Amino acid sequence: MHFGDLTWVELRQHTAKVVVMPIASLEQHGQHLPLLTDTMIGGEIARRAEAELAAEALFLPMLWIGSSHHHLPFATVSLSSTLYIAVLKEMIECVMHAGFTRIFLLNAHGGNEGPGTLALQQLQLKHSGDNPDLWLAFSSWFGGIARVQISQIEALEQKFVTHACELETSAVLRMRPELVHMDLAHGTNFEFDSEFQTPDASGPSRVFVPRSFDQITKSGALGHPETATVEKGEAILQVATREVVAFVREFKRWPARIKLPE
Repeated sequence: MHFGDLTWVELRQHTAKVVVMPIASLEQHGQHLPLLTDTMIGGEIARRAEAELAAEALFLPMLWIGSSHHHLPFATVSLSSTLYIAVLKEMIECVMHAGFTRIFLLNAHGGNEGPGTLALQQLQLKHSGDNPDLWLAFSSWFGGIARVQISQIEALEQKFVTHACELETSAVLRMRPELVHMDLAHGTNFEFDSEFQTPDASGPSRVFVPRSFDQITKSGALGHPETATVEKGEAILQVATREVVAFVREFKRWPARIKLPE
């Protein structure tokens, strides 16, 4: 159910439901994918989840702009992290003011994770006294909520998302194949002598090291997009949607407050 399809009077009848706020970006995705890649993928997962959840949750429109300043050397439209935090907080507080206490940010862009989680932390601290029943949640479809489950898709050569990679390219191939230039699909991969940091995102890093994207790739892409297929894209979208739906259903059942032991 769409949040925006209801009147303000109708909205007041649904305040016990989870509000899902999809967020993404408009940023470069290599030479082979459109700038709206994250928004397309996140929007499709949200659309499928909304169809399954029917009247169990309310979905806000996709927030297509994100915090992507690390992609500015390429073509990108972005908000600074400080402004993005403020935008998220303002939007969430409007939803809270309408009476909702369970709000889930469904993220489709890695650069949103830092400011997005910080926005929720600041709101929780601000409102924990006047709104003790408030639950705020954040997860990326490619991260915590479905990372393990996606890595179990046998057909995938890459087991997690990097950028404009096999997984993202497969998803866009499934949705909008006419926008994918497979003849230009190649990502940057390189060796880096470190036990702690993997700059090309081909493996996990044990430390966080901020880098502008032009410092790690000339094409704007990472990983192995040349191995993408429509079938892999459908599998990824199915798994991500399944995990989002499962979380929203559980989130709705969480108690208003945690009963702490004496």
